[in-house]
Amino acid sequence: MENNQTLQAKKVLYTGKTHTTGGRDGFSKSSDDNLNVKLSTPGGTEPGTNPEQLFAAGWSACFIGALGIAARKRKIRLSSETAVDAEVDLCMEDDAYFLQARLNVSLPGIDNETAKLLTEEAHQTCPYSKMSRGNIHVEINII
Repeated sequence: MENNQTLQAKKVLYTGKTHTTGGRDGFSKSSDDNLNVKLSTPGGTEPGTNPEQLFAAGWSACFIGALGIAARKRKIRLSSETAVDAEVDLCMEDDAYFLQARLNVSLPGIDNETAKLLTEEAHQTCPYSKMSRGNIHVEINII
């Protein structure tokens, strides 16, 4: 899919809904009350989480799901210790903000060649990876 093309869903599986006030120093709450979080600025001393952490958490969870799909296609069982440490950087250059990210993937019990194959496939199918592709610099490391 080219960067200038967007998909229009024919079938929506789920819609996450939040209400946010106050921006980076505010609050965000999901419509089902399962998420109710105080927001804070990255690197600040105030309690709360920031949008970069929330994005990293969502992406890493989704990426593990995509790894599972890739593994099941090959009849490979992933360890319950499979993990993705996501790092999302808020950057600035020439007065412009942007993001970059690293996904550090741990696949215990999987040889390096297979881990690379699963990780590459997961990066092609994970919706967060698709959203970021061509928009931000992303590194994927097998650890």
